[in-house]
Amino acid sequence: MPDAPLDAFHAHLALTRLSTPAECARLFRALIEPLGFDTFASGEVDLRDGSRNAFHLIDWPESWRKFYISSRMIERDPIVAELPHRTAPFTWSELRRERKLAQAGTEALDLAAAAGWTEGFVMPIHLGGPRIGLVSLAGHRVVESAAERAYLGLIALCLHVRMRALVRDCGFAMPPGGLTARETDCVHLVARGLTDKAIGQELGLSPMTVHDHVEKAKRRLNLRTRAELAAMAAAIGLGMP
Repeated sequence: MPDAPLDAFHAHLALTRLSTPAECARLFRALIEPLGFDTFASGEVDLRDGSRNAFHLIDWPESWRKFYISSRMIERDPIVAELPHRTAPFTWSELRRERKLAQAGTEALDLAAAAGWTEGFVMPIHLGGPRIGLVSLAGHRVVESAAERAYLGLIALCLHVRMRALVRDCGFAMPPGGLTARETDCVHLVARGLTDKAIGQELGLSPMTVHDHVEKAKRRLNLRTRAELAAMAAAIGLGMP
């Protein structure tokens, strides 16, 4: 494999030039396939309130995506359960060897193996407070060398940073709290300090409609005040500018 830090640097430059999640997905897939990984997701979890979990990008086959979301598998996903305890990348093999998996976690990995993914690589990204970002790769090959591990960790971090920057313009693959596109737009503008009237002028909506979107967003995210909503917007990547 070419020098890992140099490859990661070039991957970072390439990602910063892309402007849509689809473009980022194609590039990232091309980067990880030579190392035995063929699907991935980028997102964030909230340790205080699972309703605020979000995905920026989901590159899973549609059948697995539907199963994961509809079955609420995230609530028993062993990867999510490990995030508070990890600061460095880890693999599914390590989770099995360490025998820290609960029964539900073992079953989740068995389901993934039945779908064809026998190994995974996870990059945890601590964002401050209760939010932890992650990029999770799935495939069929064990990561054997330190160079491969460093390379995957670095490009995963680059992907997460880029996807977070695209949220304001492109939205989420799975938004926190199930926010609609219009609610997401309003949350972003609340974070910029705009009034309902000003948001309405920006989006072509009446102040009453904006107020309704803002109130629904607060309920979805279990927040009480507009200030809390603005703070949460910053936490999930919808803040300024």
